Order: sequence, then structure tokens, then C-alpha cells
Amino acid sequence: MRKQYLVGLCLSAFFLALLTFSPGSSAQTIALKYSNFFPAPHANSVIADQWCKEVEKRTNGKIKLSYYPGGTLTPPPQTYDSVVKGIADVGTSVMAYTRGRFPLSEVVDLPINLKSAVMATSLINELYKKFKPKEFDETQVMYLHAHGPGILHSKKAVNKLEDMKGLKVRSTGLSAKIVQALGGAPVGMSMNEAYDALSRGVADAILSPNEALKGYKLGEVTAFTTENYSTAYTSGFFVVMNKAKWNSIPKDLQGIIEKINQEWLEKQARLWDEIDVEGKDFAIKQGMKYIALSADESARWAKTVGPILDDYVKEAKAKGIAGDEALKFCQDYLKANQK
Repeated sequence: MRKQYLVGLCLSAFFLALLTFSPGSSAQTIALKYSNFFPAPHANSVIADQWCKEVEKRTNGKIKLSYYPGGTLTPPPQTYDSVVKGIADVGTSVMAYTRGRFPLSEVVDLPINLKSAVMATSLINELYKKFKPKEFDETQVMYLHAHGPGILHSKKAVNKLEDMKGLKVRSTGLSAKIVQALGGAPVGMSMNEAYDALSRGVADAILSPNEALKGYKLGEVTAFTTENYSTAYTSGFFVVMNKAKWNSIPKDLQGIIEKINQEWLEKQARLWDEIDVEGKDFAIKQGMKYIALSADESARWAKTVGPILDDYVKEAKAKGIAGDEALKFCQDYLKANQK
């Protein structure tokens, strides 16, 4: 009898364990690796780390994340593919680092007169909801975001369009086309490489939001900022999860993550605008001189980049993508929502 009792007790414990830790059970601990190219001290790295901690907290430790900043797990241009392949479970990077991989979404990178990161982030997420672009089908999108106006920071003063001729400007994606249209020479590289490129003369200038002047210390290796807002651009960023990994997470925990994602995209948008202000303040303390273009000069710059929008529509059409509809959606959205 005692032997039968012990056998029965063991079997009960075994089946209870199966129920508790079976696939799809909320009680099973799920380990995720998060790859981010931003260096650890950068505000955009800190907020990503906070996302990881918030997911762990609200899931009561059922999901645990190992966070890898500074491109230590995956290089920035390979992050999306690394998530698809499962090298990273969650990853964030810039769409422009792999130009052509996100052909519809890169419409937000065009010089369409975005004035803030809050608006740019709102736009890119509404664009995703509207068009559900197939370019993200291999992953589960957590959220998208975009930085504030990308303008010119240079080692020598750029007061007029003619000063752009031959200027070597670090740029990526469609911002490289802006440089070409303005008469400069695009130099492609990730932001992590920009400081060295500027300090060694590989690049003479960079197109970026003000935040990079502090976040990447670019205010130390540039001396002038031209406020060319009429040709300013933004860059779209993704935060995505491996599709199989997402599907393995129980529905109740998915719901928790989705709620956090909505909160974080709003936090991220506000953060971009806040660090733009900090970046400008940092640069001015370094001796940066800000150059405001006159209305007439600004109009000249705007006219030179106009054809980039037409080119985008033509190239998108050739790929069977509704670029014209995406561009019109963006322009109409800004007219209705941007002050």
C-alpha cells in the first residue's frame, strides 16, 4: 500500500509539472535577447532597457530579457535579419541602414516638412496601421518611432546652397538623396561610426537631428549647424520581435506587451524631442554656431529636393508598391495634425 501511495504521489507530481510548464503556459519562463545599436549611455538605449525591465515587471518575471546595447549582439544594418533568423529575439535599428528593405515605410524619410519627433512617430505608426506593409511580415512589430528634424552639422560654415558643393556628408537611406540634390557627396555609415569619420576627415558634415550632437558627442567634432528645416528629414526606427518567439508567448502575456508597446512609443516620441533640446544646448556650450537660412535661401533648398518625392513614387510603382498613396497619406496626415 505504501509503495502504491508513493507511486501515485510521484505520478501526480509529474502530471502537475507538465501542466505547469507545458508550452503556452503563462507559468513558463521565457528568455529573450534584445539587440540595440545605441550605446548604453544614450537616452534611446536607456529607454529600451526600461522597456525590458517593464516587460519583466508586468509579466511577474514570466518573461526575462537579456539586453545588448551598442551593437554588441548584432551590427545595426543586420539587426532586422538577425531577428528574423532568431539570433536576436527582439531588435531595434534604423530602416535607412538597409535602404530598399522597407520600401513603403521609408516614405517618412522623405523631406516632407516634419517638425517634431512626436509628429514623426505618430505618422509612422499610423502609416503602419493603414498599409500593413508586407516588408515587416517576417517579424512581429512591437512599435515604430522616428526622430526629430534631421539638419546639417558641419566642420565649416554652410550659409548658402553653393557651400554644399562637394561637401562630404554622412547620410543614410533617402537622406543620401537629399545630400546629392543639395550638391554634396553622401558618405554612408551607421551613426556609431560618425564621430571617427568626422574627426578623421572621412566626412565633413552630417545630416542628423540635434540630439546626436550630445548623444554621439558630434558637437565635439563639428562647429556649425545650418538650420535647413525646409529640407529636413527623419529616420524611421523599428522595434520588432522574432515571429516564432512571439507566437510562443501566451496570449495573456502578449496583451501585456502590446499595452507596454503603446506606452513606450509615446515615451520614445517625447524623448526624441527632449534630447533634441539637450543636444542643441550641449553643442552651443561646445562653441557651435547656428546658422538660420533666410526665407528666400530656404525656398531655394526646398526646390532642389522636390524631385526626390517624385522619384520615390516612380521607384515604388516600379516595385508594385503604392508609394503615391503612402506619400499622399503622409502629406494629408501632416496637414490635418501638424501645427
